[in-house]
Order: sequence, then C-alpha cells, then structure tokens
Amino acid sequence: MFKTRLISSIVLVIIIAGVLTLGGPCLFLFTLAISGIAFFEMTKAMRVRKDSKRPCLIEWLGILGVIGYYLIIYFANTETFVMLTITLTIISILFVYVFTFPKYEAEQIMATVFSFIYAPIMLSYLYMTRCLKDGFYIVWLIFISSWICDTCAYLVGMAIGKHKLAPVLSPKKSIEGAIGGVVGSSIVGLLYALLLTQADPDIENIRWVFPVICAVGAMISQVGDLAASAIKRNYDIKDYGKLIPGHGGIMDRFDSVIFTSPMIYYMAVLLLK
Repeated sequence: MFKTRLISSIVLVIIIAGVLTLGGPCLFLFTLAISGIAFFEMTKAMRVRKDSKRPCLIEWLGILGVIGYYLIIYFANTETFVMLTITLTIISILFVYVFTFPKYEAEQIMATVFSFIYAPIMLSYLYMTRCLKDGFYIVWLIFISSWICDTCAYLVGMAIGKHKLAPVLSPKKSIEGAIGGVVGSSIVGLLYALLLTQADPDIENIRWVFPVICAVGAMISQVGDLAASAIKRNYDIKDYGKLIPGHGGIMDRFDSVIFTSPMIYYMAVLLLK
C-alpha cells in the first residue's frame, strides 16, 4: 500500500509540475478535468443519483454549468459573465426540480448546487492564480500551503503529537502536527522566496510576503482537509473515488488545494501589488 501510494504521489507531482510550468491551455484543461471529476465524486458521495449508477439530469446540468463556467473564465473572465453562468446553472437545476416535482428531493438539489460550487469553482482559482502577473511563481504557493503542510503535519504529529486537533472527526490529527504543518509551509515559502530573490533582487518584498501567504494558506488547507473528511463521515464512505491508486479520488487528494487556491489568489492580489 505504501509503495503504491508513493508511486502515485511521485507521478502526481510530476503531472502537477508539468501543467503548472506550461500554464495556459494545458493547465486550463487539467483544472477543468479535475473539477469535473471532483463534481461527480461529490454528487455520488452525497447520493444525488440515489440507487442509479449513472448521473441523473440535475448532475448533467451541473457539469454543463462547470464547463460553461470554465469557458467563461478562459475566454471572457469578467465578473458579470462569471456570476451570470453560476446563476443560470443554479436556476436551471431549480427549474428541473420544480417541473419534475416530486422526482427529485430538496436534499438532492442542494447537494448538486453545493457540489457545483464547492470543488469546481474553488479549484478554478488554481488556473486564475497562474494567470496573475508573476503567476508562474505564485501558483506554487498553493501546493506549498497544502501538500507541504500535509507532509510536515504528518511528520511532526508522528514525532510529538499528543493533543488531538479534531478527536471525533480525525483522531490521528494533532494540534502539534497542525502547528508543524503551518511552520513547515512558512519555512518552505521563505526558502522559495530567497531562491527567487537571488535571481531578481527587485522583488525583495516576497521574503516576508511568501512566508505569510504560506502560513495562512496552510491553516486554511487543514480546514479543507477536515471539511472533506467530515462529508465522508456523514455519508459513511472511505474514499471519494479510486482514480489515484493509494490515495482515492480527486477529492481525496485535492481537498486542501480546494481551500488554498482561492485564499492564495486573493492574498497574492492584496499583498503583491
């Protein structure tokens, strides 16, 4: 199991490094793909389709909304069109709810709308961060804040973890581990900033900005991890999917990235003017 998980992690890191480096259409299509998969993983986990193995009508409307939303941010990224796409998607799902009543229950409708907003829209900030000025350098902070934090939290928790962070939800996570994850991410963010300033001394301000962004992102990432775990506990499932051997589905591996992506985007906009 450990070997499978390790190999999957290495392959995933290579893929992520590749798409982040290339950016543009490559990263756009990658983000759209994982967002679409995450959407279906969420609707399946929350039992939108009930006993059927195939997606139902409101799920298809949701995924069409995801595709439409991504096309808008790629071709015409304006607040008006983005909000219009989100609004029309929600209205179309409610339209079906009303005119097919009582085929769908309110819980199915709410789960579909939540799944549409939760992963696809928040993950879109991964692509939008890369599109920022100097986004090539900033986008890596998303993964420093999430995956580096996860690794540091695990190592510190295993070494000195004694006090439970969320004893009912995730008994293995500790407060010491959580602090270690934040500190570890901040240190890696600082080292990354120092490396960049060696190449370009004119960007000295990132020496304090990057560690701060990574520290805040790391705190948020752990909430994202726990939020995804809470949903799994509520629906009594172990993993969201089986796409990534040893890890589960997209939601299992990108749960913290979902939270850090918008946070890093807005902090970068505010602090790196």
